Amino acid sequence: MLIFTFLLIPQERPEFDKGSEYCSHKKINTPGTISTEFADIKHTYDALDYKLDLNLYQNFISPYPKNFTGSVVIKLKVDSTLSSIPLHAVNTSLQVDSVRMAGVSFTHSSNMLNVTLDRTYAPGETLEVKIYYQHKNVTDNALYVSNGFLFTDCEPEGARKWFPCWDKPSDKATTNLRVKVPATVKFGSNGRLADSVRTGDTIYYNWISRDPVATYLVVMTGKVNYNLDIVNYTNPNNPSESFPIRFYWNTGESQTNLNSMKTKIIPMTTLFSNLFGPHPFEKNGFATLNNQFTWGGMENQTLTSLCPNCWSEYLVAHEYAHQWFGDMITCATWADIFLNEGFATFSEALWAESTGGYPAYKSNIQSEANSYMGSNPGWAISNPSWAVTTPSTNTLFNYAITYAKGACVLHLLRYTLGDTLFFRSIKNYANDPNTKYKSAVIADLINVINQTTGSDYNWFFNQWVFAPNHPLYQNNYFFSNQGGGNWEVGFIAKQSQSGIYFQMPLEIKIGFTTGSDTTVRVFNSQNNQMFLFTFNRQPNSIVFDPNNQIIIKDASLTQIAPVPVELTSFTSSVDGKVVTLKWSTATEINNKEFIVERSAYNSESGLKKWTERGKITGRGTQASPNNYLFMDAVESYGKYIYRLKQIDLDGTSEYSQELLVEAGEIPSDFSLEPNYPNPFNPSTTIRFTLPAATKIHLAVYNLLGEQVALIDDQYLEPGVYERYFSAENVSSGTYLYVLRTSEHSAAGKMNVLK
Repeated sequence: MLIFTFLLIPQERPEFDKGSEYCSHKKINTPGTISTEFADIKHTYDALDYKLDLNLYQNFISPYPKNFTGSVVIKLKVDSTLSSIPLHAVNTSLQVDSVRMAGVSFTHSSNMLNVTLDRTYAPGETLEVKIYYQHKNVTDNALYVSNGFLFTDCEPEGARKWFPCWDKPSDKATTNLRVKVPATVKFGSNGRLADSVRTGDTIYYNWISRDPVATYLVVMTGKVNYNLDIVNYTNPNNPSESFPIRFYWNTGESQTNLNSMKTKIIPMTTLFSNLFGPHPFEKNGFATLNNQFTWGGMENQTLTSLCPNCWSEYLVAHEYAHQWFGDMITCATWADIFLNEGFATFSEALWAESTGGYPAYKSNIQSEANSYMGSNPGWAISNPSWAVTTPSTNTLFNYAITYAKGACVLHLLRYTLGDTLFFRSIKNYANDPNTKYKSAVIADLINVINQTTGSDYNWFFNQWVFAPNHPLYQNNYFFSNQGGGNWEVGFIAKQSQSGIYFQMPLEIKIGFTTGSDTTVRVFNSQNNQMFLFTFNRQPNSIVFDPNNQIIIKDASLTQIAPVPVELTSFTSSVDGKVVTLKWSTATEINNKEFIVERSAYNSESGLKKWTERGKITGRGTQASPNNYLFMDAVESYGKYIYRLKQIDLDGTSEYSQELLVEAGEIPSDFSLEPNYPNPFNPSTTIRFTLPAATKIHLAVYNLLGEQVALIDDQYLEPGVYERYFSAENVSSGTYLYVLRTSEHSAAGKMNVLK
């Protein structure tokens, strides 16, 4: 047997102000944790429990080998018919000796363990497979052993190096860990300490997590003569919320910092419990490790790992917030890492706000914005391909994107929603039974926000999370004396970046010669959008985003001459299918043309799809009033929106106000049209016609006749309607959509492809 020895040389640890920086630096610099083998392998079962029995006795005795023997019993539930199960097990780290219980044979190659079962199992059945295996005496950057110290560190996919498992964050399972170690060792893991039995010079620890754990969050931490302090927490607002917090620490560490953290953990727990819901687990804990764990922390469920002597307030706040966001609710794929790191980083700012008020919060968020703006690599927070192929740690844990921008996006959401709706939404998300103690995708968060607010905020996440970069504002403004002591202030919101346009509420601070000022808030939904305000005092200054709420942006503000075309009226009239638009101008300067645009009105989604209906030539430059008329015919009965796009000779443009009209012949027949697109993923449109006012019920059913979604249930006037259906929460397959009224019923077939 070869004995491997090495000299551990401590590395110089960089100093950071924020826990998120420590966390990112640590995860980027953890080598050898990525595995992309068999990215397309099918996972057709649900892991329910891992019961591990490991003999770690020799790992704590010189020369501190890394090999151990053990077994794992994997309990699983079958999702679709199977006669074998695939598991992740890295060949260079693990040697599989035999399989038992439902397992009869196995193959182990290319880092995958395939266990042949004793029969074919049907969906819904449960089974258990026992695997006897050995960990080899190798350094694999998942299991660390040295000088009487043993710990694991697995994010994103390192658990497969010390026990066979399905090593993806979407499949969480409870754990039951029994280890044999020398009696001088204190040993921690996930969940509660169910038992510790000493026999002579040996102690057996049994740690059980009743709550499901993602495999990368399963942890072992043990040391000879480890120090252990226990702080018992009771929520002052809810005495029934009580649990122990364990602090494992090394001799020689700063007692001042440790004791300070043991004190601060109490109000920190209360803060997070009040904001996010009760502490989710039966215990919690922190363990400082040795110099093999050089930087930062790792949010293992109920037992966070910290670098030596790293009792840093904001590092602990970051990792502790992960117990709600990352551990209780785990990102289902690495494309959803924002749900972990964005929330934990933002929680540092919330902790700062609780101790130093809103200015401390804003300073914290500003530092994140500075980090992003100074180091933006130019990719989005979430990339769909990461759900299939795990990216490099440099990409996945990039500080500017995953941490800094992630926190800034949550600040932007807070600004957009306002505190009441924002914190209600976050708490609802943290306590949603569909994701609590499970895994979530970003769409789950969006759905909760939409349900809580009663509005659709997909647009917000599409631009800030799923698209790269940030807005580049090149805004304009003008002041115009209207006479009679009245002044008009015009503000034109303009963005110059390529790609997506960032819709946002904007704040504009207007100052006056009287020394007073006022701040107005508008919603900017399109480029070159103009906002007009009239005041009875003279303006002399304007400030865009005076409180810097849009924390990540580039912005300039330029004064221009008053907008050359003054539209004094814009009206409509309807005669059956014909819509007549009339508008008038007071003056025109360099006016090339007006383009008439139309969109169907959708009260459910608010989406507008503008089409050009015609052009009217402008009058160039004239000081006298002009009148215009345009007639348009609609194809079917419904509500429509019209607007004018006025274009100058130099190509610049602006939009008029919008007009809502109801036009077309009232339909004579009831109809339900085929949905489009079909097949679809993730959404489709259902169009139907009502000849008379009636109560409608539109729902989606599976082929067993079970309702899986209610789309609409209300009283509607006669007309043509469109409804959108999102299949994010249903599986692939064929479904029926059924429309019922008091007099009619119709159905269609739709196919969901995922």
